This record gives sequence, C-alpha cells and structure tokens, in this order.
Amino acid sequence: MPKTLSPKDIAAIKAKLADRAIVLVGLMGAGKTSVGRRLADRLDVPFIDADHEIEQAAGKSIPEIFADHGEPYFRDGERKVISRLLEGGLQVLATGGGAFMNDETRARIRAHGVAIWLRADLPLLMKRVQKRSNRPLLQTEDPEAVMRDLMVRRYPVYAEANLTVDSQDISHAQMVERVLRALKDWSGPDAKEEAAP
Repeated sequence: MPKTLSPKDIAAIKAKLADRAIVLVGLMGAGKTSVGRRLADRLDVPFIDADHEIEQAAGKSIPEIFADHGEPYFRDGERKVISRLLEGGLQVLATGGGAFMNDETRARIRAHGVAIWLRADLPLLMKRVQKRSNRPLLQTEDPEAVMRDLMVRRYPVYAEANLTVDSQDISHAQMVERVLRALKDWSGPDAKEEAAP
C-alpha cells in the first residue's frame, strides 16, 4: 500500500478545494458512504450522506418514498436536497446512484464541488449490494440484469465527473488514499481527469 499522505498534503488539498464540496458519485455498492465517511475523517471536514438527508426531509425511508410516491417524486426531492447541501461549503457528500444523472444536479455539482466517480465492476457491485435489502431498484427477479442496465445507462454520465477512481476489493483506508491522491494531483475545478488504478 502506498504511504499515506502527509498533513501538509492534506492541507494543500483543502486549500485547493477552498469552499467546494467533494461529491462522490457512482452506482450503489461503489463505496460512496463507507469511503466518504473515512475520507471526511482524514480531511477533518463534515460527512453528509444525501440519501440520509432525503429520508430526514421526507420523514420516511427511501424504499417507502419509492413505494408511496414513485421514483420521479424521489428524484425531485433528491435534486432539491443536494442543491441545498452544496451550499454548505467544504464537505464530503455521498450521493445516491441516480443523483448525478440529473442535468441540473450535475451543473450544481460542477459549480460548487468536485465530482469523484468511484467506478466499480459488476462482480464487485453485486457482491456488495447483496448484503443489503434496502435497494428499491434491485427488488426484482434479476437484480444483476438491473445493475448491468444501470451501468450501461449511467457510466457514460458518471464519466463526466472531474475525477475517476477505481473502486476495488481493497480496504477502505486504501480507497481513501486513492481518492486523496487523485485530489492531490487534480489540477482544479475545470479539470476532468482519470486517476490511475
């Protein structure tokens, strides 16, 4: 494992970000929440999970929102909540898998954050999502087919993120270092780069 970044490196990353949010995007199971929480600890900034904030605002769980109101209603609420959260300055924000698909949300993230796509392959995603039953889009006879379809539709859009970091079956600490290194090498708000695996 590469050595961890120094406090000086961390300070330089924070200075470069200024008041921009680090916004983690990617499919369910990519590690946005688990990596995001630890990344926020390393940077000593707040961690916010957009899905949790949506549940708080709605007073019900995401599966309940989907069941009671449908996906379009959920997506509209998600867009509003993320727009509000992006006004909070430097933070790590984990978004739901569909959030970055919204044109308005992508534009807001571009204006107020740096988007990092945690890119993962199908076997790893399936291994992770099968551990949890709170994924409304996967409540189907063939969740792998659904996931494959989501990859086809969403990966070209996720590729618009400022940075791409490959999510692999390694420790959370190693993933955090990969993200930090990508941020260290990032050349600024208008750049879109591919991090080495």
